[in-house]
Amino acid sequence: MTNRKLAIIGDGKMGQAIRQLAVEHGWRVTAVVGERESANGAGISRLSLGEPDVAVEFTLPSAAVANVLACLRAGVPVVVGTTGWYDSLQEVTRVATETGTGLLWSPNFSLGVNVLIELSRYAARLMSKLEDFDAHIIETHHSKKKDAPSGTAIAIAKAASDALERPIPTTSVRTGSVPGTHELVFDAAFEQLSLTHLARDRRVFAEGALKAADWLVGKKGVFTMRDVLQLPARANP
Repeated sequence: MTNRKLAIIGDGKMGQAIRQLAVEHGWRVTAVVGERESANGAGISRLSLGEPDVAVEFTLPSAAVANVLACLRAGVPVVVGTTGWYDSLQEVTRVATETGTGLLWSPNFSLGVNVLIELSRYAARLMSKLEDFDAHIIETHHSKKKDAPSGTAIAIAKAASDALERPIPTTSVRTGSVPGTHELVFDAAFEQLSLTHLARDRRVFAEGALKAADWLVGKKGVFTMRDVLQLPARANP
């Protein structure tokens, strides 16, 4: 249990899941800022967030950068779960460094997914020694998810393609209310090997985000879930 103070930016399904789990884990939720209230970061300050120890941001790609920059300039460490904004990562990193404020971003806060990315790199390195296997990725999310492919699929593809030294095609499916499924498939004429992560409940992402938020308090710099989980720089066969 913790008694840390948490601000939540984004009142959608993820924001609601984080709030519920945070209360269960003993966090004090100082503010829940809706997407309209945080338009262009204008509604975000240390005071409006209730002077939290850390904030978590799960909104939309179009809003994330302004929200994150507002947090950093207010001196509020921020965990970013929104995806689809990474073209601005260099600018956000610069501001985090200039302000001396902690920033932690990840395309996926599931602990299992972060292990899957490492397994994908390891498996691809082994498969690179075989000539008969092709690779592809299938990712499925709920119908309201805006970005495709998902940030997680991009991370898996990069890990595996770096090892294979060739691009890996990705198929994106948007349907229903699926929390998220990612599958890396190695396919040959007479056999198939696949690595799959299936999220059963949106709370798996909330749980990881809270773990990341607790870890980030008091730290300066830019981090990812690799730092939280102390994963190796690369997995060697």
